[in-house]
Amino acid sequence: MITLKINNKEVRVEEGTSVMKAAQQVGIEVPNLCWHDELEHFTSCMLCLVKDTRNGKLFPSCSIQAAEHMDVVTDDDEVVEARKTALELLLSEHVGDCEAPCHIACPAHMNIPLMNRLIAAGKFDDALEVVKRDIALPAVLGRICPAPCEGACHRKTVDEAVSICLLKRYVGDEGMEPKIIPAPKTDWKVAVIGAGPAGLSAAYYLQLRGIQVTLFDKAEKAGGQIRTEISEEKLPREVLDKEIETILKTGVDFHGGKTINTEMFRIMQNEFDAFVIATGSVSENAEVFGLNTTPKGIEADRNTYQTSAENVFAIGNALRTSRLAVRSVGQGKEVAFSVWQYLNNQPVKGEPRIFNSRFGKLVNEEFSEYLKESVERKRVFPENMGTDGFSREEAIAEAQRCLHCDCRAIDDCKLRIYSDRYQVDQRRFKTSERRKITKLNTHTSLIYEPQKCIKCGICVRLTEKYGERFGFTYIGRGFDVEIGVPFNEELKQALTETALKVAKGCPTGAIELKQK
Repeated sequence: MITLKINNKEVRVEEGTSVMKAAQQVGIEVPNLCWHDELEHFTSCMLCLVKDTRNGKLFPSCSIQAAEHMDVVTDDDEVVEARKTALELLLSEHVGDCEAPCHIACPAHMNIPLMNRLIAAGKFDDALEVVKRDIALPAVLGRICPAPCEGACHRKTVDEAVSICLLKRYVGDEGMEPKIIPAPKTDWKVAVIGAGPAGLSAAYYLQLRGIQVTLFDKAEKAGGQIRTEISEEKLPREVLDKEIETILKTGVDFHGGKTINTEMFRIMQNEFDAFVIATGSVSENAEVFGLNTTPKGIEADRNTYQTSAENVFAIGNALRTSRLAVRSVGQGKEVAFSVWQYLNNQPVKGEPRIFNSRFGKLVNEEFSEYLKESVERKRVFPENMGTDGFSREEAIAEAQRCLHCDCRAIDDCKLRIYSDRYQVDQRRFKTSERRKITKLNTHTSLIYEPQKCIKCGICVRLTEKYGERFGFTYIGRGFDVEIGVPFNEELKQALTETALKVAKGCPTGAIELKQK
């Protein structure tokens, strides 16, 4: 046994143990991308760098063995900066979107590609559950939203955008309401003032967090301007009433015909732990409530919606006039994060956002690559047009046009997770035109996207270890080296036994199972 120090902690390990493994024994995580527990060290990503305090030198902890009296630090400023640089160098050649452009463009940040895939598979109830994670009024918005998501759709570059809003409308109309179990009840009480799209959304997501919501509106019925300013033909009242009723059934206590003035607001401070102002244009009332205002509306933090009063939050048209209901609905979901953080005495930061790799528009040469996961079919329009939505068959056919632009490893890509942790700049070392995207899609269960590969070599070593006839290998030399199948064989010939192991071992979204 040998003894060393890591971050001033004394560690005893067997001789021959790597510094990275020694650190793990005392609960210190050293980030890594090219390490795999079944394989020997490879030392390619340089993310596991640590410092020897005796000489100030950085070294890769995966490949250097622990030595007697070694004194290591894993997290000082120099180490952090070195890891950040290593990540930025890897990202300089990485070509892929973490989240699809439509996902980013949606003001409610809804997972549109996942909804599309579920619809294409005929899983409408599951698709509705995905939508309701971010949008409390899918059938309503499916009829009135101007669809900024469709403007960002990659399919638009190929021919026509996927009809996302009509797909959302279909699952809102036809999907069975998901059995969402609210979080355990808390003792907190929150007043939401204004029952338009923003207030309804805020009430819904706060209630699901176990917070008792009382919803106030000056009108007798909830709905705000979408009830009073949109025609019955475009938005049938039965559709609006059905979705509002679903929100109220979560336990929201609705008080219609109730105008909240200064005196009432002051009294309510003793009854409620926090407030969400969602009353529409409030330039006059904002002064009454004692909140700071701008010429556009209430002054609030753009990320958290917290106003000059720490327990008061403002969303929707209370901030500035907008006729984009989906933005108000999205803010209602987001403010629930902020209110929850405030009530739990946590730093109020709002809904968490994680690093997002983006590569921009598709080019002509990439159309055929993306169509490998789609169908060559023009946009589907409802047979009866007018105000009618899709039939079941039309919805499935249109959803199949989705190009699957999002990454299959969106939740567990180590490159993304570490890039977020170290707050990297993806463009720092970009010096040339990006590589063209290709997709190897001949395997029955997985897909390989070489431009997402960081050349960690895990797939090469795994296929060699388990005796694949072809497997993966390094092709080319120097900066132009790529990982691929030798002798120009098909992917299905390369991975006959190890597909699952290789997909699981890939630290990025380069090699992933299709059904994920």
